[in-house]
Amino acid sequence: MAVEKSYYMTQEGKEKLEQELLFLKTERRQEVVERIKIARDFGDLSENSEYDAAKDEQAFVESRISQVEKMIRNAVIIENDNQNPNVVSLGKSVTFQELPDGDEETYTIVGSAEADPFEGKISNDSPMAKSLLGHEIGEEVAVVTPGGEIQVKIISVK
Repeated sequence: MAVEKSYYMTQEGKEKLEQELLFLKTERRQEVVERIKIARDFGDLSENSEYDAAKDEQAFVESRISQVEKMIRNAVIIENDNQNPNVVSLGKSVTFQELPDGDEETYTIVGSAEADPFEGKISNDSPMAKSLLGHEIGEEVAVVTPGGEIQVKIISVK
């Protein structure tokens, strides 16, 4: 049996996944079943695009349910209680400045299950996070990006 991947997340992230799972199982699944029932009434299933679309949606919902269940089952909750407050680590927000004179940017480093760059949450697997993890306030760090390597200075860690 293969070892399953661990999904690092905050307690809040795990609770969001649990809410999504509940919604998918209780509401979304039932909506799709109703769509399939209605589409069956349109006639010949071999030429019924409504039925095909509903079955595709059902496959998507069931796949997402399976994925979310796996993420919850293998969740590793991020806790920062015993860590050095000046060191960038999983679950912390880091503010840095691109050198020599760039703007300050702030990101929270989370597990891949919670990553949402538009909300300022980047995955611990991202090149930016990998470069910053383990470094302290005041350090200058080289970050490899798709556009090339940049230098940043860590301003704060919370």
